[in-house]
Amino acid sequence: MSLLFTPARIANLELPNRFVRSATNDRFTEGSGFITDRKVALYSELAAGGIGLIISSVTSVHPMGKHTVSQMSIAGDEYIPRLKKLTGAVHGKGAKIAIQLGHAGREAAAYWNTVNERSLAPSAVEGDPYFRGESRAMTEAEIWEVIEAYGEGARRAREAGFDAVQVHAAHMFLLPQFLSPQTNRRSDRWGGSLGNRLRIHREIYRAMRKTTGKDYPLFVKLGVQDGFAGGLAFDEGLRAAVELAQLGYEALEISQGLRGTPYQETEFRTGIDRREKEAYFRGWAAEVKKNVTVPVIMVGGLRTFELMEEVVRNGEADFVSLCRPLIREPGIVNEWKRGSRRRAACISCNKCLEANRRGEALACIFNRRADEQA
Repeated sequence: MSLLFTPARIANLELPNRFVRSATNDRFTEGSGFITDRKVALYSELAAGGIGLIISSVTSVHPMGKHTVSQMSIAGDEYIPRLKKLTGAVHGKGAKIAIQLGHAGREAAAYWNTVNERSLAPSAVEGDPYFRGESRAMTEAEIWEVIEAYGEGARRAREAGFDAVQVHAAHMFLLPQFLSPQTNRRSDRWGGSLGNRLRIHREIYRAMRKTTGKDYPLFVKLGVQDGFAGGLAFDEGLRAAVELAQLGYEALEISQGLRGTPYQETEFRTGIDRREKEAYFRGWAAEVKKNVTVPVIMVGGLRTFELMEEVVRNGEADFVSLCRPLIREPGIVNEWKRGSRRRAACISCNKCLEANRRGEALACIFNRRADEQA
């Protein structure tokens, strides 16, 4: 049997294989962030398709941290009943599920500016080409309000039946904004040195641990390098990864921090048509793996079964995480388990992500065409 289909553990969480479904926005929500039956059906299909661990789409812990009005939310106890339906469906198919908690920070401006409100940010950096809209620097009280919101979000996640929490500290969200010297210009204890820029990470971990207890698995998806000059450099990103692992996070998914422009050349790369273009965060993940004792999850352009098996066999990562391939083929893992070794059919055209950014529900353009022709 392939190493990818051997059981593994993250803390006390037992997983049937090494395949993870990376957090993916699908827009299967309604109202102020309640999940719909379409989301339950999608996650049930993924679980039935062989994924060992599903990580949910990024879920808002605070109303001011939403990047769309209907983004999946866990900012109140009223969200718990529907979320229980989601976790129950996944568990019924034999998989595990973690919820990804996040706050969009400056990225929330795309929504909040439409209602004449500036989004929250570590610093109000003017003329930044990587963010849309206007933001303002958070006060000390607002920082602590967000920290508490993460703690309460983690509590609700456990009550809703999620097997773990993953903190979103990658891409364009609030935590990488605090970590990056490009967007964190604060002169107080929340900015300046790497230790100060990591302070909000430490306090969020402590808040979540306090509300969930010592035995509940907490992960982090960490951006270890920004996609432009002058941002977070990898040497600091590596130090951050080591500190967060030592702090108590029980798994690290290694990704990019603040992206450059266009995003297709940094965060979600296109044209992954051969093995040499795959695993574009492999070097970062492997270096982190050398320096931590907790499991590392590798994400980023993985398409070939043999390559994924290689990185796990070589000890460069403990798990492999897929996003776009599962949009086109939610059952590809089961196909590999049955013995197929064909490459995932995803061609990395990003039409799924472009449609999603326009507010459309997540779907592969090739699957849509097939449905239309049926």
